[in-house]
Amino acid sequence: CSLRENILKTAKALVEDTKLLVSGAASTPDKLAQAAQSSAATITQLAEVVKLGAASLGSNDPETQVVLINAIKDVAKALSDLIGATKGAASKPADDPSMYQLKGAAKVMVTNVTSLLKTVKAVEDEATRGTRALEATIEYIKQELTVFQSKDIPEKTSSPEESIRMTKGITMATAKAVAAGNSCRQEDVIATANLSRKAVSDMLIACKQASFYPDVSEEVRTRALRYGTECTLGYLDLLEHVLVILQKPTPELKHQLAAFSKRVAGAVTELIQAAEAMKGTEWVDPEDPTVIAETELLGAAASIEAAAKKLEQLKPRAKPKQADETLDFEEQILEAAKSIAAATSALVKSASAAQRELVAQGKVGSIPANAADDGQWSQGLISAARMVAAATSSLCEAANASVQGHASEEKLISSAKQVAASTAQLLVACKVKADQDSEAMKRLQAAGNAVKRASDNLVRAAQKAAFGKADDDDVVVKTKFVGGIAQIIAAQEEMLKKERELEEARKKLAQIRQQQYKFLPTELREDEG
Repeated sequence: CSLRENILKTAKALVEDTKLLVSGAASTPDKLAQAAQSSAATITQLAEVVKLGAASLGSNDPETQVVLINAIKDVAKALSDLIGATKGAASKPADDPSMYQLKGAAKVMVTNVTSLLKTVKAVEDEATRGTRALEATIEYIKQELTVFQSKDIPEKTSSPEESIRMTKGITMATAKAVAAGNSCRQEDVIATANLSRKAVSDMLIACKQASFYPDVSEEVRTRALRYGTECTLGYLDLLEHVLVILQKPTPELKHQLAAFSKRVAGAVTELIQAAEAMKGTEWVDPEDPTVIAETELLGAAASIEAAAKKLEQLKPRAKPKQADETLDFEEQILEAAKSIAAATSALVKSASAAQRELVAQGKVGSIPANAADDGQWSQGLISAARMVAAATSSLCEAANASVQGHASEEKLISSAKQVAASTAQLLVACKVKADQDSEAMKRLQAAGNAVKRASDNLVRAAQKAAFGKADDDDVVVKTKFVGGIAQIIAAQEEMLKKERELEEARKKLAQIRQQQYKFLPTELREDEG
């Protein structure tokens, strides 16, 4: 076949260029540049001839066309690496490490050219096409593994999720390899060879890039790289076993395919767990109620921090000199409100950590039988977190209004008490399933105590101000008898009116609480008695 002869002739010319490249490293830069240019021209010519060969196969055999194209791609990549190694070794002494790298690159180049020639020869023989394609894939995967195991740090990083996603390709390719081993059909083997190259290459790249993702610990990185290697070696053994079956298709050998695929599956599981560890938390279903709870907790923390930032920007309004005590009160109120905002922010973050700990321990979210119970628990946690956020936001608004002179001390006291009440509910919600002695629960309790202290301080400051104001308001009593009686009646009328308003407010509060509690799990309903 003239086409095959043409490929053979061009490939031989490329091998000669390779020799010139290696010797050029020890000679002048001009000779080296000449050798690099010559080899680049030859590889372009070889690629064109191979493409013609692939096209001559016809469109009804795309898998074999892919095998040929992959073979020339491998040669081109090896040549690129060789030119890079040659530049690195230029003018260096014979015992320099870069010289060893150059020799290694030259060896890979010759191996890949030989592999291309074998593939071209096998393409003409339908009985060996698949076998040859599989041999070429095994060689390619070994070369990719060498790159993966090198100390080179990847130019870019990718997320742990990407690493997990790429393991799906390995699972599919493993199933395909087992099927090819059982059928022994050349077309199945070719398809396996082509799929395997991409699946393993993608997995190795994603694994190494994810290992260098920001904040990944040395221990987790080492574990991920180890299982990336283990998965590849297991997969190589599976492909080698398929090759053995193609030579000698016995039921015993086919039966062993399951054990090889099991090894790959085990390494994939370990690889996924390593990627999960990179994220710093358990890999979880976003629909899981416990995950929704954590998201809500973090959302509550964010809204509390936003409210706290607003407080930071507030300054007591300017007042005349004689009102120094009130100015002091407004500063007290601001400081107390800031303390509460900071404390509730810390509390909600601690609740999030405690909730994550429960998921990690498997007490929540891992047993399907408890799904309804976990859902209710998570709902309780979400409700409590939202309450804390809402109460803190109201308190900040009340503090703001008070400083501007638009709100009563009573509103401040009520808001602070609501923060304390919702905090208590959040603590109860977390304690329902948690281990009381765990580190996260201790931190949560401490955060809860801090909120209570801050709320109490604000209530005290506001009450003191309210009483101070009452003392300062001197009542002018009218001396005339009729005027005095009218004054008493008016005062009593106002008192009765206030008492009725108080009673109505109490009833309204009771109704609101009743409505609220309908949506809360039993554990969260506190006795208001």
